[in-house]
Amino acid sequence: MTRTVRVGSLTIGGNSPVSVQTMYDIPLSKLEPQFESRMAVLKAMGCDIIRFSYPDIREHDALCNVVRLCPMPVVADIHFDWRNAMDAMDCNVAKIRINPGNIGERWKTEEIVRKALDKGVAIRIGLNSGSLPRNDGGKSMVDLMVDTALEYISWFENLGFYDTVVSLKASDSALSYEAAREFSKRCDYPMHLGVTEAGGVVSSCVKSTWTLGRLLEQGIGGTIRYSITGSIEDEVQAGVELLRTLGMRKGGMKIVSCPMCGRCSFNSQGFLKEVEHELLATGKDICVAIMGCQVNGPGEAKGADLAVTGIGNKIYLYKKGEIYKQIDSADAGAELLKAVSEYEI
Repeated sequence: MTRTVRVGSLTIGGNSPVSVQTMYDIPLSKLEPQFESRMAVLKAMGCDIIRFSYPDIREHDALCNVVRLCPMPVVADIHFDWRNAMDAMDCNVAKIRINPGNIGERWKTEEIVRKALDKGVAIRIGLNSGSLPRNDGGKSMVDLMVDTALEYISWFENLGFYDTVVSLKASDSALSYEAAREFSKRCDYPMHLGVTEAGGVVSSCVKSTWTLGRLLEQGIGGTIRYSITGSIEDEVQAGVELLRTLGMRKGGMKIVSCPMCGRCSFNSQGFLKEVEHELLATGKDICVAIMGCQVNGPGEAKGADLAVTGIGNKIYLYKKGEIYKQIDSADAGAELLKAVSEYEI
């Protein structure tokens, strides 16, 4: 079992539940007007912690506002300039993510650590395979990653700092997997897991699930992130779904949907894309089926709390396996969401 690390309202490591993390996809200086509502949706979908890039202290007020508005702990992602980390902590972020190797002289990292210790801020040592020290000793990439992380940890411990989370990521799934396994054998700090730069939804989900799923089953990992070239909502959904599949998270919306075929008279694929994130954000612990034809539709509807299915040119809404409403295709999304909001288990 690993140590526990406090990150805002969360506890990472030990017997704590595995947390789902994402990274915001818009610069702090360009936050959209609907930022607060988007944060609420992410939280409702199952996001536990969120990271923001903080490359410029001129965005200080924006970062402080983000910390104030976010319903989950905020992590500031720092590269190169140690002063950005020092400034971010004045906004009361819950955690700082740094790679000491690109911060510069050791004293700069130590200043960050001293301030984090004083303010009760956690630090993630985030090492990527593409940003490691020179490998003059001919070590394997796994050993280089692990040894580098252990060296930085020794710096932290010499200053009396122990609220550390470690990530060892690569775009190569096997390297990410082996580095995490080796680190967990040699150190008891909790790990943040991920495969970096993993590609689009399909590529990332395959690579990340293969890597993260096997590590989590071995008890390795306190937080996870699916790194997807796509929406952060997809990242959160993928992380939550992995934990539910592994039996590490209970409850929440379960969506059953068909892949479509030549029989379909209802565009279940387009409909799912339209309503999926809103369904997940309801937080309702129910099953919703979205089916495109009369073959699978009625059968799946019987096993779902609510269902939408197309039969001929008509669309029907089911409740507990029984048709209770015929609806127009243009109203199907609104009608389903209304039914979900009103549904009582």
